[in-house]
Amino acid sequence: MRARILVVLSVLGLVAAGVVLFGSSASTPGARYRTQEADRGDIVQTIAANGTLNPVTLVNVGTQISGTVYRLHVDFNQQVREGQVLAELDPSLIEAAIRQAESNLASAQASLKLARTKENRTRELVAKNFVARSQLDDAVEAREAAEAQVAAVKAQLERERTNLRYSVIRSPISGVVVARNVDLGQTVAASFQTPTLFQIARDLREMEIHTAIAEADIGTIRVGHPVRFSVDAFSDRQFQGAVKQVRLNPTNQQNVVTYNVVVATDNADGRLLPGMTAHVRITTQRRENALRVPNAALRFRPVAAANGQPAQPGPAAPGRARRAGSTVYKLGAGGEPVAVSLRIGITDGNFSEVVEGELKPGDALIVADLAPKKERKSSGFSLRMF
Repeated sequence: MRARILVVLSVLGLVAAGVVLFGSSASTPGARYRTQEADRGDIVQTIAANGTLNPVTLVNVGTQISGTVYRLHVDFNQQVREGQVLAELDPSLIEAAIRQAESNLASAQASLKLARTKENRTRELVAKNFVARSQLDDAVEAREAAEAQVAAVKAQLERERTNLRYSVIRSPISGVVVARNVDLGQTVAASFQTPTLFQIARDLREMEIHTAIAEADIGTIRVGHPVRFSVDAFSDRQFQGAVKQVRLNPTNQQNVVTYNVVVATDNADGRLLPGMTAHVRITTQRRENALRVPNAALRFRPVAAANGQPAQPGPAAPGRARRAGSTVYKLGAGGEPVAVSLRIGITDGNFSEVVEGELKPGDALIVADLAPKKERKSSGFSLRMF
């Protein structure tokens, strides 16, 4: 019986020794936590968005009259000058209307001439008391009606002549033809809405990017902020630009409010084409040689040994009130997490600027807990007795 008791005590002693060895290896400083040092460096805060490249000036050339296109003088990508003829509509009907208006004008002028002659003759007869003055009033009214008829026919004639000039489509600016929306023989109708025949860009050496920025980010964007962007056609190249305009007109789609931000960019080499999708990054703030911490350290929260819940930040430094900010944990002298309260500035997604806090470059900040998940919930050792 005594021998059995000695055997049981020996087994319990070995188990206790194993527990002590296991506990000591798990609490070795630097083995349980992954750390990253706080350092100094540049932080660039940017806003990412997508936009569309457009010419600075894009003019839609249409027609004010209806007709059939019977001559085309320009095509896609062709350089044009201001006033150059782009296309011509069939003028046959307009020319016939002009001839008819000229005939009506000749008839109206003849009627006016006769009315004036009758008025003069009636005046002479009234002066000699051969006719009543009412006949003179009738003659004056007939002459005035004939004058009005002449004026109306002249206006109609001028209208038809203007339509004849409109049958020749001319370029309003000098530039390049971006789009041609008509073909030879096509009939265009300008009844309710002016049809667009051509699109002409003034100068493709300067382009604009129209981007949609969320209302949460629009407050940090200012005119002149530098912009870097890329396009799918040249994915290995970064283009430069600058914010040209922040338009005040909001767009609300499915309760999401965005604002149009216009970015100006140079296109001297002509590689950027209208309609390309630009992946834009607008630089809103920049800090050089700033004290920074990794964002992973801001997300880390140690697990309390007793209940498995995240530990609460420690008290603020003496004599300093706690401000709205974040908390990081650095390794203490014994390898335990020590909370440090910080006030954070701008961030670039990987690092954040430290505006205020008891932190210096080189401090090891905890970014991850390397202990097994079960061990995080309980640091003790439970021995099941049989």
